[in-house]
Amino acid sequence: MEYKISNLPLNLHDKSPEVDVEQLSNELKNKLQGEVKFDDGTRAMYATDASNYRQVPIGVVIPKNLQDIIITTEICQKYGAPLLSRGGGTSLAGQCCNVAIVMDMSKYYNKVLSINKDLMLASVEPGIVLDELNKQAQKFGLIFGPDPSTHTHCTLGGMIGNNSCGVHSVMAANHGLGARTSDNLHSLEILTYDGLKMTVGKTSEEELNKLINEGGRKGEIYKRLKNLVDKYGEEIRKRFPKIPRRVSGYNLDELLPENGFNVARALAGTEGTCVVFLNATLHLLPNPGARSVLILGYPDIVQAGAHAHELLKYKPIGLEGLDDRLYDFMVHRHMHVEDLKLLPKGKGWLLVEFGGDNKEDADNQVKQVMEALKKGDNPPTMIFYDDPVQEQKLWRIREAGLGATAFVPGLDDAWEGWEDTAVHPEKFGDYLSDFSKLLDKYNYYSALYGHFGQGLLHCRINFDLETADGIMLYRKFLDEASDLVIKYNGSFSGEHGDGQSKAELLSKMFGNELIEAFREFKSIWDPKGLMNPGKVIDPYPIISNLRLGVSYNPKEPKTYFKFPEDKGSFARAALRCVGVGECRKHDKGTMCPSYMVTMEEQHSTRGRAHKLFEMLRGEVVKKGWKDESVKEALDLCLACKGCKGDCPVRVDMATYKAEFLAHYYKGKLRPLSAYLFGRIAQFSRLAMLFPGLSNTIKNSSLTGSIIKKITGIAKERQMPDFADESFKKWFFKRKIVNEGKPIVILWADTFNNYFHPHIAIAATEVLEYLGFQVKVFLQPLCCGRPLYDFGMLETAQKWLLEVLDYVKDDVRKGVNIVGLEPSCVSVFRDELLNLFPNNDDANRVSKNTLIFSEFLENRVKDYSFPQLKRKAIIHGHCHHKAIIKMKDELSVLKKIGLDCNVLDAGCCGMAGSFGFEEKNYKISVAAGERILLPVVRKIEDDTLIVMNGFSCKEQVSQLAHQRSFHLVEVLKMSIESGKSHSEYIK
Repeated sequence: MEYKISNLPLNLHDKSPEVDVEQLSNELKNKLQGEVKFDDGTRAMYATDASNYRQVPIGVVIPKNLQDIIITTEICQKYGAPLLSRGGGTSLAGQCCNVAIVMDMSKYYNKVLSINKDLMLASVEPGIVLDELNKQAQKFGLIFGPDPSTHTHCTLGGMIGNNSCGVHSVMAANHGLGARTSDNLHSLEILTYDGLKMTVGKTSEEELNKLINEGGRKGEIYKRLKNLVDKYGEEIRKRFPKIPRRVSGYNLDELLPENGFNVARALAGTEGTCVVFLNATLHLLPNPGARSVLILGYPDIVQAGAHAHELLKYKPIGLEGLDDRLYDFMVHRHMHVEDLKLLPKGKGWLLVEFGGDNKEDADNQVKQVMEALKKGDNPPTMIFYDDPVQEQKLWRIREAGLGATAFVPGLDDAWEGWEDTAVHPEKFGDYLSDFSKLLDKYNYYSALYGHFGQGLLHCRINFDLETADGIMLYRKFLDEASDLVIKYNGSFSGEHGDGQSKAELLSKMFGNELIEAFREFKSIWDPKGLMNPGKVIDPYPIISNLRLGVSYNPKEPKTYFKFPEDKGSFARAALRCVGVGECRKHDKGTMCPSYMVTMEEQHSTRGRAHKLFEMLRGEVVKKGWKDESVKEALDLCLACKGCKGDCPVRVDMATYKAEFLAHYYKGKLRPLSAYLFGRIAQFSRLAMLFPGLSNTIKNSSLTGSIIKKITGIAKERQMPDFADESFKKWFFKRKIVNEGKPIVILWADTFNNYFHPHIAIAATEVLEYLGFQVKVFLQPLCCGRPLYDFGMLETAQKWLLEVLDYVKDDVRKGVNIVGLEPSCVSVFRDELLNLFPNNDDANRVSKNTLIFSEFLENRVKDYSFPQLKRKAIIHGHCHHKAIIKMKDELSVLKKIGLDCNVLDAGCCGMAGSFGFEEKNYKISVAAGERILLPVVRKIEDDTLIVMNGFSCKEQVSQLAHQRSFHLVEVLKMSIESGKSHSEYIK
């Protein structure tokens, strides 16, 4: 078929009738206990999901309870408003965006209602996150089988709606249930658009006849469903692919008599187009007591794919594949490079996981498979891992697929759009070969990876979705790609759903007769066609409503940061978020502390990124840099840089916030706190003229309260005391030590110079112990770290240029700069290069600036310290984890004999000045109370708390009343190991 951009509608945003939005909004606000949001900022955030599509909703409802859901549906029917139920918003086919009332179940309607250990059943509300269910299920030795890569933040309602699968769908299939969420579904409580609430599941013939005879709306539904099966049954049996992961289309096969007329399973995978899910009862599986992973290497990905099905007879619980292009992309992106060394020789790999009652059982299964493979012809290379830490690293490689393939430097951007096709596992190798040839034909490329054990392929392809020719080529490719799937009797979708990106093609897979059956099925539940219209059935054209498209023309404002990773474009930086929602996880990692506390979309990295994207489009968010809704979203960004470290596509919200604030405040004064905290280096220098008096004034109940009130500091906070003597004053009073030995510059940051000079002194003594001559600049140089939090970028540029002028001669000679405060080191490693990417001295400074542990591990040969046999709790500063990484820190601590417990506590909540400000105090405390503060309050007396960040130390000191130690203090302690712990506490 020939496509022309001129005769295809590209912005069919709305299939709905006219709606009285004001009246609708008012009635919802008056009758609901939950949140009703029709403002432009919220509508902008919910305009897209993780797909290529964008449709601005009418408004957003966040229901607090069942009654809210019922009332919302009733009011939508009254006003004729389309309705879309949504969970985590991570859908990849466009089914989670529409011109509708979007009902977000994830914030409040998210409980586990019950778990029956004997029957292995769990009842849940649809907003519950999968990992939250599994945490509770695992207490009973159970687990839910399907687990998408978004398991930390996807909801069960979304999984049911999309019919999701995941890595361990193989395990579910082995237990006789099946790969898909629908196969693991026992029953559903549902609500129709016209207000009927009912529970559905398997239906015997006797029950079916009884329901029909009872009449009413429910009887009518069952009668029409029976008639539909009678009419189309043979066509369903003939046309539905017999593969593990047929997700495309509606599950009409579940209504066949031989399948028990299972209405719940028929409604699974309908993507919000038929009913609202109120709760679900799910089948659980026994959770393996132990797991072991076997990695197999092949000459190429086709051979890996061809061999995968032969491994199913060994009953693995996971069977994944990935190719060498994904490997190369990860190396290029510096993602998990150390983890990649775990892979055996090859250019295509299978990750095969086995579960057992205990470790010996799991290990024995792996060994048996290895022995069997070695006896075959041309056995793959093999490596067996039974260390849980190594196993976790291997799964990180596989789960990095999206992040590694989306924005690879030097290559075209890659997008979803044909990313989850599935065929029978026995045909998978041939399909891979043919699909690779098709990519070559169109000059497309992609890494290939996926759930090979069940014949599913994932990829992100370098489609051009911005030009007319590029979009037409994409559409033409889809025709050939879909023909290829039909050739193999496969499914266009194997776990993500059809939404808008595949729905237009469904007639090729099922034929026109079954498309009419799908249409009838939807009409049974949704006669008015207002449940998520334009998705799956009677769909919008594939190339309409694109997030980009030929009309995409964002503003390209002049910026302070140069955004070298985004081709110098802030607009491209704002486009970087692909909506996968990793920032919405409830725990683990650093990103995103404000979301973990508030559970608000606008306080997630994704919510903020979507607002910035819409700000540059200027259609919904119209006031540009001065827009208050964008400012509101950024206010609770802690600038922790967690997103730059944890986000799979490295969204850098701390930088975007600094850039936004620089323009937002242009021409007007900032709050007084911005000048106090932003210019703390200057204020501290003045205060240190009379440190005793300064401390007395700020600590006085009268003057201290006045200062806090004027500057917006929380009354609960204690302002840190200035030291009696600055580090620099101490340093320049003493004689040079190790004169003539190798020189190292110790960066005397504001915090360790004026507030904690004992740390800088300890660093000096440790460096001298190692034989270095320590150099410190007498000039009051500052990296300007606090300036970025308030968008003071002109001052930040000026200060950094001053630093470059002073240090350039040394760094040109290769002298290293050693930092103590992670946030300051991160300026030289991150912001410096973003502001001055083409400045050679800036690049030299960035390469030569190291945190203390990095310097030891990478610049000091064969260093050693006396052993310090202690237990230690390690909390990494957010910037340390995101920009520098903690590997060297842990290596140093372990080398001196510490038994380290590394906390996965996220952000401490202080985040520079953030936690001191009254408006942020509750968020700051809540972030700390998640994990860090409860743990450190309970430590044993002889356990060290090791943390390098000034902010982290203040949070722990003020809220947990515990003394923490910088790495250099611990090293000094090891040198002087004769001293007791209590002496160091003093």
